[in-house]
Amino acid sequence: MHQKYKHKGMFCEKYKRVCYADTDLTFLVNISNVISHSQDIYKDLERVLEELCEYLNAQYSIITIVDRYYDRIMINSAFGLTEEEKKKGIYKIGEGVVGEVVSTEQPIVIPDIAKNDKFLNRTGITFQNNKPVAFLCVPIIIKNEITGTLSVHKEHAGISDFSPEIKFLNIIGMLIGRNISIRRKQIEELDELRKENMRLKGVKLFKPENIIGNTSLMSDLYSMIERVCSTNTTVMIRGESGVGKELIAEAIHNASPRASKPFVKVNCSALPETLIESELFGHEKGAFTGANAQHTGRFEMANEGTVFLDEIGDVPLSMQVKLLRVIQQRQIERVGGNKTIDIDVRIITATNRNLENMIKEGAFREDFYYRINVFPIYVPALRERRADIPILIDHFIDKLNKRNGTKIKRITGGALDMLMVYSWPGNIRELENVIERAMILTTDDVIHSYNLPPTLQTGFSSDTIDKGTLSNVLDKVEKQMIVDALILTRGNMTKASVQLGITERMMGSRIFKYGLNPHNYKQLSNEKS
Repeated sequence: MHQKYKHKGMFCEKYKRVCYADTDLTFLVNISNVISHSQDIYKDLERVLEELCEYLNAQYSIITIVDRYYDRIMINSAFGLTEEEKKKGIYKIGEGVVGEVVSTEQPIVIPDIAKNDKFLNRTGITFQNNKPVAFLCVPIIIKNEITGTLSVHKEHAGISDFSPEIKFLNIIGMLIGRNISIRRKQIEELDELRKENMRLKGVKLFKPENIIGNTSLMSDLYSMIERVCSTNTTVMIRGESGVGKELIAEAIHNASPRASKPFVKVNCSALPETLIESELFGHEKGAFTGANAQHTGRFEMANEGTVFLDEIGDVPLSMQVKLLRVIQQRQIERVGGNKTIDIDVRIITATNRNLENMIKEGAFREDFYYRINVFPIYVPALRERRADIPILIDHFIDKLNKRNGTKIKRITGGALDMLMVYSWPGNIRELENVIERAMILTTDDVIHSYNLPPTLQTGFSSDTIDKGTLSNVLDKVEKQMIVDALILTRGNMTKASVQLGITERMMGSRIFKYGLNPHNYKQLSNEKS
């Protein structure tokens, strides 16, 4: 062991071995200095890991990082591994010991890796001695977010309690985590600057034609689509009902090399359990009562293209086993047939359900989950991207005008305010329905706040209960209607009163009541013109 961390030999009765307490502080101060003064954090982390091995008398030490884009865990820094061995250390969330630590955010101790199937030894490292080898792995958590793991391999002579090492590794993980957080933030800021620089230079960033949205969350989503579209990787799209998961699947297909081939959609929740196998894989004539002719299944229809399995969480357990084989082998058999059919399809799934909880409840197969969850994409809810609501409204007005033959011109400021504060449990689908309803109800080709559904005009819709009396609320609505009328008529009180169906005297009294100046709206209209 390195001389500067040489233990004094103080024997701990609790753990029946040498205690680390005398030298912990010296080690922590030393590595804290290394990390805080680092110019190249990832290079210096390997130095820290080397000293950690010396201190704990371990043979290997590894830091992994969770890749948020690809939803995988990769070795970032290590001591004792070759570059080739580092490249092999890639895990899915929940896979092996490292994957389980990331998914549970809890430390794991494997006293003897030779006797535990969870230890995958993905790196392929070997030990020369016949001693038991323990694997100790702790999560690195930054601001309640799991960002990676810190682990060591330690030969030992029958140690049964590794509590001191785990406690110590947790402290080291915290020190490392804080600094990685700073570096990762710097990298993300540089990436944003790069995107902005490209935009200013006129370099066109990837944006699917069928998706509306300009917020940063949507930019991140477009980046995910761009990364995965050119591959054949299986994709799982996660998000609440109504966020547009089908559009995301279409965008991936349209931007892929398979764009000219079929894109076949399957709503798994709409298919009865007795028919789902036949619909997906097809059936031979006479396979069951009513099978009067051979039927081609959705997977065959999608050959060389993409099959989109929506609501994958509703697929029965019995069907999950058969789909697992399709994903693994890319082969199917029609119901009632014995011929194996090779298929070349890209598989995209979607769900709004918590599959992880379903696995715990036995309602979803864990092996199937890992097969379809290779590249998860999260689609943000509408309430998380409220800044996109105005452009979505413009899009729906234009779309519905063409569909229904209407000529709606705009939406008032008051109506827009109500739409902006609503929680949107039904997401974009609900927004489109609300706009279509309002377009039908309006009588002057303008969507007003009173054209919106009653649910949007209650305190529950915007968390504004007990914020005012009925009289106050009515005054606000009345004032907004008058403002909208003045803007539309360029401050002309006579025309505004006609539009609102009131007399000029009533109009004048309300303008006085709310302290409005019609001349200001004339100027505002001219500026907008």
